[in-house]
Amino acid sequence: METGTREALKRVHALFKDNDLTLSIAESCTGGLVSHYVTTLAGASRFFVAGIVSYSEHTKINILGVSPDVIHVHGVVSGETARDMSQKVRLLAETDFSLSTTGNLGPDVLEGKEKGLVYIAASTEGGTLVKVLRLRGTREENKEEAARSALELLIKCVEDTRK
Repeated sequence: METGTREALKRVHALFKDNDLTLSIAESCTGGLVSHYVTTLAGASRFFVAGIVSYSEHTKINILGVSPDVIHVHGVVSGETARDMSQKVRLLAETDFSLSTTGNLGPDVLEGKEKGLVYIAASTEGGTLVKVLRLRGTREENKEEAARSALELLIKCVEDTRK
């Protein structure tokens, strides 16, 4: 695990434990890596409620409850799908905050969208932040960078609501 990821992870743990908050995660392109990172440090059970890997369109719709219309209009690789995934997992797991990742790690074009295009979202009752990433590394490098970026977006979301 990179130093930047480890630092973000320590910050996530501190924010959630110190503020008695809960977290759920819906992952697609990161395949459970964000959830893995969260559980790498001891004490995650105090705040981490659920992690769902919804890799297929079918599971995004039928397990998470993502709107088929959102996917039909925008695709699975879209900010709109990331937003819906994040909001739906937060409601399903009944948590204070949630994260989601969806994108194309490569090597091929997906839905006409280039390799390295990833959308991440962090959600709370007060709103959802969505960020687009255009990653240039290998598939594994892109996956790790997307996971770290998701943790950093979560920190921003929590800190923005704590002000």
